[in-house]
Amino acid sequence: MSTTSESTGFLRNASRRDFLRIAGVLGTASAFAGSLAACSPGGAPAATGTGAAAADSIEAGISYSLSTGFDPMTATGATPVAANLHIFEGLTELHPATRKPYLALAGAEPEKVDDTTYRVTLRDGATFHNGEPVTVDDVVYSFERVLDPANASLFAGFIPFIASVTADGDAVKFALKYPFAEFGPRISVVKIVPKALASNQAAFDLAPVGSGPYKFVSAVKEDRIVFKKFEEYNGSYPAKVTDMTWLLLADPAARVAAVPSRTQAIEDIPYLDVDQLKAKLDVESVQSFGLLFMMFNCASEKFADKRVRQALHYATNTEDIISKALLGNAAAATSYFQKGHPSYTEAGTVYGYDPEKAKALLKEAGMENMTVTLTSTDAGWVTKVTPLIKESWDAIGITTTLEPLQSAAVYAPEKVGGQNFDVLVAPGDPSVFGNDGDLLLSWFYRGDTWAKNRMAWSGTPEYAEVQAKLDEAVQMDPAEAKKLHAAVVDIVAEEVPLYPLFHRQLPTAWDSSTLDGFAPLPTTGLSFVGVGRK
Repeated sequence: MSTTSESTGFLRNASRRDFLRIAGVLGTASAFAGSLAACSPGGAPAATGTGAAAADSIEAGISYSLSTGFDPMTATGATPVAANLHIFEGLTELHPATRKPYLALAGAEPEKVDDTTYRVTLRDGATFHNGEPVTVDDVVYSFERVLDPANASLFAGFIPFIASVTADGDAVKFALKYPFAEFGPRISVVKIVPKALASNQAAFDLAPVGSGPYKFVSAVKEDRIVFKKFEEYNGSYPAKVTDMTWLLLADPAARVAAVPSRTQAIEDIPYLDVDQLKAKLDVESVQSFGLLFMMFNCASEKFADKRVRQALHYATNTEDIISKALLGNAAAATSYFQKGHPSYTEAGTVYGYDPEKAKALLKEAGMENMTVTLTSTDAGWVTKVTPLIKESWDAIGITTTLEPLQSAAVYAPEKVGGQNFDVLVAPGDPSVFGNDGDLLLSWFYRGDTWAKNRMAWSGTPEYAEVQAKLDEAVQMDPAEAKKLHAAVVDIVAEEVPLYPLFHRQLPTAWDSSTLDGFAPLPTTGLSFVGVGRK
């Protein structure tokens, strides 16, 4: 297959220059932290630096620590997801920067047998990092484990159209419940794992083995992840350096100070430091779907009435927050999707700053003089936003207490995971898994994880209506599906169980004098797939 796009838009190879973090976090971080350190024999290796001795290595500064393991069935945290893009492969993948699909473990484009049947053959000679060949059985197992309800994988919500996955000679056969036009790109959400190892999920979570260009070496929570080139990789994007180390630098000042002296690239630049870094590095802010959302505990008497939820949106001076905390590097939400996204239409309800309307809604709902705890993740830029939200709410008589926590603590059963919260403000970016409207809506509004177990909205008639419209849309052509997605956006914009305040621009800095082929991403994270040293 040539490097040009064919009928379904797949690329066998893509330009290095064209070449890829999320939101929800799963798992019990306290147990994970100790185990993760234990799986890193010899402790943390020293940083390599950027001198001549480092010419065959890449070092990067990452803004989030590890709060889950690496098993791609359950890993949804920003850092492990970004790492997994280097360790694992799907049958297909999405180009990190352009988001265009290309063939990964698939040896050819998926063969459409009929409207509800596809066959996929594997890339010749593909092997896992332990030297074992990638087999059809491994692929079947990888999909079945994601689809198994007992495993509670969030990724199952991305492939509800799959009825079964079976071996068919030297190919994998997919039987669909209904026609799904985006089959090829969408199956990229399932990463292929070795059945013999991944069956021990707890161990595999700590010591992942994939077929991607880099092998996992070690990881230390809140310190670093170490990778090594997989010499036997025979796919489209072989590793271009022997070693790669990601320094987990949650402190923004430490991250900025690390480039270019210790690292060649960093993500999530504090907006105040952008101009300073531009004097010595390449810096670019890319508009993203990545949002800061506000989520309510709809099981609470305080927020069961949508007028209360709406009031807190009207009470939030989003434009002021964007100006002061993000220095203008975001766009206030006028829809679930950002402007410029193919699925964008302006929502039927747009929340401009209107404190008088907010007070009127609270009065109608009988919830004047509320006391609210505003829980948030402790990412550096988020901690600059929440005091301004508190200021807005306090101004209309809401007594607001801020509760910043690490992501793992936010989503733990003791807090949001057990619906022990009032309001959550946190970042989210499912676009790392795909950019189509159905996938992005499905992340928050399908399945149990968010709608049932966190926001407690799944028992409402509106939730049922959203499911019906999403189910109908997936069987339509894109133009018709967009109309239904717009209707879904109108519902969630009015109900606001979880809804964005704004969509961010993502600033990345890199040293183009030492990196070859690097590109900033429209998603959270960094990618060094297809990237080398000069």
